[in-house]
Amino acid sequence: MENEMIAQKDGKPIVLITGASGNIGTHICQQLNPNYTTIGLDRDECEYTDENYICDLTSDDSIELAMYKMREKHGKHIAAVVHLAAYFDFTGKPNPLYEQVNIKGTKRLLSALDNFNVERFIYSSTMLVHKAGVPGQKVAEGTPVEPAWEYPKSKACAEKVIIENNGDMPYSILRLAGLYDDETAVPTLSQQIARVYERDMKSHVYAGDLMAGQSFIHQEDMIDVFEKVIERRKTLPKEHVLLAGEDDVMSYQALQNRIGSLLFGESQWNTINVPDFVAKAGAWLQVKSEPVVPDAIDQGEKPFIKPFMIDLASQHYHLDISRAKEQLDWQPKHNIYDKLATLTNNLKSDPSAWYKKNGITPPDWIKMSREKEKNSHTVRKQYEKHYRAEHQRFLWAHFLNIGLAFWLLSAPSILGYESQAMSVSNYVSAIGLMVFSCLSLSWRMGWARWGAGLVGFWLLFAPLVFWAPSAAGYLNDTLVGMLILGFAVCSRPTPGVANVAAETGPAIPTGWDFNPSGWLQRLPVIVLAFVGFFISRYLCAYQLGHIDAIWDPFFTGLASDPQNGTEEIITSSFSQAWPVPDAGLGAMTYALEIITGIMGSTRRWRTMPWLVMLFGIMIVPLGAISIFFIIIQPILLGTWCTLCLIAAAAMLIQIPYSLDELVATSEFLYRRKKQGRPFLRILFTGDTDDGSAEKVERSEFERPVGTIIKDLVGGGVTFPPNLVLCLPIGLWLMFTRMTLGAEGEMANADHLIGALVITVVVTALAETGRAVRYALIPLGTALFVTPFVYGVDTISIASSFICAVLLIILSLPKGKMHNRYGLWDKAII
Repeated sequence: MENEMIAQKDGKPIVLITGASGNIGTHICQQLNPNYTTIGLDRDECEYTDENYICDLTSDDSIELAMYKMREKHGKHIAAVVHLAAYFDFTGKPNPLYEQVNIKGTKRLLSALDNFNVERFIYSSTMLVHKAGVPGQKVAEGTPVEPAWEYPKSKACAEKVIIENNGDMPYSILRLAGLYDDETAVPTLSQQIARVYERDMKSHVYAGDLMAGQSFIHQEDMIDVFEKVIERRKTLPKEHVLLAGEDDVMSYQALQNRIGSLLFGESQWNTINVPDFVAKAGAWLQVKSEPVVPDAIDQGEKPFIKPFMIDLASQHYHLDISRAKEQLDWQPKHNIYDKLATLTNNLKSDPSAWYKKNGITPPDWIKMSREKEKNSHTVRKQYEKHYRAEHQRFLWAHFLNIGLAFWLLSAPSILGYESQAMSVSNYVSAIGLMVFSCLSLSWRMGWARWGAGLVGFWLLFAPLVFWAPSAAGYLNDTLVGMLILGFAVCSRPTPGVANVAAETGPAIPTGWDFNPSGWLQRLPVIVLAFVGFFISRYLCAYQLGHIDAIWDPFFTGLASDPQNGTEEIITSSFSQAWPVPDAGLGAMTYALEIITGIMGSTRRWRTMPWLVMLFGIMIVPLGAISIFFIIIQPILLGTWCTLCLIAAAAMLIQIPYSLDELVATSEFLYRRKKQGRPFLRILFTGDTDDGSAEKVERSEFERPVGTIIKDLVGGGVTFPPNLVLCLPIGLWLMFTRMTLGAEGEMANADHLIGALVITVVVTALAETGRAVRYALIPLGTALFVTPFVYGVDTISIASSFICAVLLIILSLPKGKMHNRYGLWDKAII
């Protein structure tokens, strides 16, 4: 009794709060402190209580010890116990902690309170214990208790424990609506806001009733409820159940519209209702795929939407709070409609902090903005402004694709395709192009541009698949396919680039002296690709039977066959082994080189790494394949193809001009991966980099003609005299059949080594590929051996020896380097 008097003498009754160190507990303690002595009961201490007792509700001993210490110091009289401590997760799966903490923990606490005189036990429950209503129907305290998933089930069980084990202790069960404050919200709402803010595709689909909604309660109003219950603890009914939330409820669609309006000024947020089975399948797939590709889904974060939530999507909780108004003289001072403005303003002012406070992993562009010390909302707003302006400027491209769709519908009958399969292909392609192009008119539908691009790609390939019998059909599909690709994916703005990558970061890679993605860097490759494209289309026309002969001024072919060398090559068994015309595949590859060469900005080495890699794959490995075909022509087929040689030369010369960009992008990917960035994400959407976003004052072409030509021919490619002298050596070796009358295996060996010498030298003309020149040493060494292996005359031996010595000596000097290449400088030896 003495201790009890000590505790009460300052006029501040004791309030015991479980879960005091949590967010709600902390704020309740702050609110009660002026009028009550607050004691925290939790696993961690709360700095706002008058006293704390460390306690674990899953342990009988822990609770008994804490309550013993409290009784010894403060006596047995407690004005109110506020029971907040509980376990919660959003997995929807059973968890032992629901039983141990929420149910048995409550029972242990009640048992420990048997030795105290408690004026009121207040339990924090949830409105979700009730059976959900439907729009137009309110949920009241008398609504049946039928919880639908694990968390509210555990709360309902805890309520039952209180009802059955309270003894003579009065209790109040507060069934609260979804909690929010000025910066945070219940996970369902905060995730909804985040989806809209990120313009996530999932923000535009919903599996439940769009008119259904759930009540919310602001944290200040909720604390007010607890305070009023404590104040009226002696006058309230002994067995007391109360619903607390806001009077009005916003439907899911209304929330969507309000959030979209506040964030983007869009009063109507388009939300499509999808069937349950589709939504469940999508949620299941996302959950299952998450551990397999952690880079692709928020770096391993578990997807929020689970399959069980689909069943809850139509639940409607519009609360009848008349009892709270009557018994507590309480009604909410805040409403979610107005407070959403505060929530979204806090999000826009500091997105990174908002995501952290709400326990949501921020999207990658928010993290990148933080790295550049910029407000991510400002960066995103600036990006969308630029993106929409560029999209508006290039709307004509999508309208032209719509026009091309109509052209495809009419082309088979106008041009006389002579192929039903190609006609059907055109009709289907026209419909697909029409749909994707119409969708592309919306700046939000960037993905549709890739769909239109796929249609263009198919049109490039279709004449080869169907062995187009009509020259007009082949010409039409090829040219229209290239135009569709160009209009769809080469027009600005380039789709799929991360906003921070587009708005921040340098144009020139770290440690480099020039921009490897500049137009003057790409133009030689594009021009050479056009040369290869025209030649390959000409050869393909012969293979398809559209022309009767192919021009070849030098090679006559076999004596037993009236065909010239080119005709021999492209009708050989090697060419005919392909299921489609191989020259046509070459033409398609060159066409894609042209498109990928044009596509993207001058910063694409870091904004579109995948494109640079694709560009390089089409040039470097396919260039090697082209050289291989040139090598086998005289060896396996006994003749040459003039046009093939020209096309191969065009492909080969592209290699040094494309290496710089490949190296820059590889450096960038390596550097960013080492800095902890997700590789797959930066590969496909780009990233920022060290350095500022320089503003280019004038175009590369707004300079003197001489400077433009110099940069066009140079640009990371130089011509050291030692390497240039190796080129005639390679040509000499390739044609020893003509110059020395070489025959048989020796002629083949010379030809092989000569072709490889030219390939190595041309590649080494790029400063980034200069180390490749050392491959001339083993090739020169081989020339010391081949004359003795194949037994040739003295002149051939002398030729081989001289060529060998020259190649080895000339390979040693590196030549003067005119540029720096960052990390790659160490590889240039």
